[in-house]
Amino acid sequence: MDLEDQLKNLFPEHVPANDAAPKEDESDIWLQDDPILCKYEKRKGKPITILEGYTGADSDFKKLTKELKTRFSVGGTYKNEQIIIQGDYRDKIMQFLQEKGFTTKRVGG
Repeated sequence: MDLEDQLKNLFPEHVPANDAAPKEDESDIWLQDDPILCKYEKRKGKPITILEGYTGADSDFKKLTKELKTRFSVGGTYKNEQIIIQGDYRDKIMQFLQEKGFTTKRVGG
């Protein structure tokens, strides 16, 4: 029995107040003015989406890559100042980045 349960037994009429208001999902990723280029390629016959032009720090690259991978449930990595996502998710990624405040530019067909 934890402390909260013990307090409920001692004071059954008491309703605890939620002091912590739910916060919006504010990202601490650095936003840039230049657009992020979103392009599509095929490597070894498999489609990939490449994001180029992001000039943030390595930690920002890691955070952004992780958010994209978990959001779309796909594999991916970041190398050589590029974020590589497995599959053709250009439209979804561009919409997600625009919701976060980035500007995007679609490159290729």
